[in-house]
Amino acid sequence: MKTRILVPIALAAAALAVAAGIFAVNFLTDHRSPNFRRTKVLYVYPETTAAQVLDSLSAVTIRPRSLARSFRKENVEGRIKPGRYQVDPANSSIYVARMLAGGWQTPGNLVLSGTLRDKGTIARKISNQMMLDSATVASALNDRGLLSGYGFTPETAFALIMPDTYEMYWTASMEDILDRQKAAYDAFWSAENRKKAEARGLSPLEVSILASIVTGESNYEPELPKIAGVYLNRLRKGMKLQADPTVAFCFDYKPNRILFQHLAVDSPYNTYRHEGLPPGPICVPTKAALNAVLNPDTHGYLFFCASPDFNGSHRFATTLQEHSRNAREFQAALNARRKGS
Repeated sequence: MKTRILVPIALAAAALAVAAGIFAVNFLTDHRSPNFRRTKVLYVYPETTAAQVLDSLSAVTIRPRSLARSFRKENVEGRIKPGRYQVDPANSSIYVARMLAGGWQTPGNLVLSGTLRDKGTIARKISNQMMLDSATVASALNDRGLLSGYGFTPETAFALIMPDTYEMYWTASMEDILDRQKAAYDAFWSAENRKKAEARGLSPLEVSILASIVTGESNYEPELPKIAGVYLNRLRKGMKLQADPTVAFCFDYKPNRILFQHLAVDSPYNTYRHEGLPPGPICVPTKAALNAVLNPDTHGYLFFCASPDFNGSHRFATTLQEHSRNAREFQAALNARRKGS
């Protein structure tokens, strides 16, 4: 009789021991053991499901059952949050499940660089790197109420954008991005730089406007202080800036070359018709151009044109006669190049 009672108890105890052992093994496997072969970056959208994440991780997961079990335990299906997540080889299954459920994002880089001369380009560049769609970005850059909170308008928004690389969460809002731009703008406009601007009779916005013209004129950074010096000399003498990039801006940068017919456009941005600076920047000024305006070369040049060597440099002149000769030599070289092509 006693034996018949003890056998079931022993079997139950054995079953419990086995269950406890399985539980302990699974616990250690899920919580302590690395479960990934290599680093994998996940982009989780609002519509992404836990099943889709498991599928995308399948190629790098060592123990798929452990990961699926951890997803169920942490209810990832019901708690998953959008974001950019980096799964590393040292991560356990439970850590990745909690990371997705808790929204523990890994920051990425937002790179603002290159030619940024229209809001559509800026919108696409940001959209390609963040969860934001380009329409949302473009709308923000034209939102007078939103921009006024940063001290800018749709006409001056280019001055707010500071080209650089920013560490940000992929799900950042446009307000988050503008906050970072304003912080970078304020950092650039230190007391020292404000004094330099004041010494040239310019406000920070006017520096940005002139720097945008310098940016539009050349990508050859060694010459930017010399080009800035030309325009500052013209401003001091009360001459019209006569900057081709401002005319190109009037035509959304569509003309490959500025012709006499373009110079007649009736726009406050046409510096061939209007004296002084245009009402706003014509593109996002580079930091090199901003620094060139604040630290220009001191010289007597009033004119410059592209070099006939086609190396990105320019020829500078103090008189219109000298400038005209330089312009003829460039045109002759350009015609010869076209005939040879």
